[in-house]
Amino acid sequence: MPPRDSSDMDAFLRSVERRAYTTALVATRGKREDALDIVQDAMTAMFRSYAAHPVAEWGALFHRVLHSRINDWHRRRSLRARFFLPWFGGGTDADGEEQPATEFVDESIPAPDEAVHRARQQEKFMRALHALPLRQQQAFMLRAWEGLDTAQTAQAMGCSEGSVKTHMSRAMQVLREILQDGAREE
Repeated sequence: MPPRDSSDMDAFLRSVERRAYTTALVATRGKREDALDIVQDAMTAMFRSYAAHPVAEWGALFHRVLHSRINDWHRRRSLRARFFLPWFGGGTDADGEEQPATEFVDESIPAPDEAVHRARQQEKFMRALHALPLRQQQAFMLRAWEGLDTAQTAQAMGCSEGSVKTHMSRAMQVLREILQDGAREE
């Protein structure tokens, strides 16, 4: 049962909404509407189920709910692809194309050539991030993007701290390899 005064929860949700959206956007490979739905579902579930919990626990609880919703989205998508798409011709859905991460371009950069270079670097990074398996993506986003420690990440992902360390290590290794290969190609 949520407390009568929900202003603390409102402030908390406002503080995490942009980063949660970015996390969901990465996990859905740029599908904006799906990312928005995931974040909205996670926020609704957070308010309904965890508003009465201590404020100090909200961060890890929210990320656990968010990543649970992301996992659900991937399961539904996988199921649809396996059972429905063969009937309608093809192995990819209409939304299968990735969208460039143009919303991450820093518009305050004065030199156009630097802005183009930075945009290319961001696109490479996003492609590398999309190449990661889901659990490695989650570990990376929670640790590097959200700044959660290993214990909080483990709680959010519903796994052990050792698993978080393994997922994070593998994610960093893959990202380094992909980004270094991309730098050699330039």
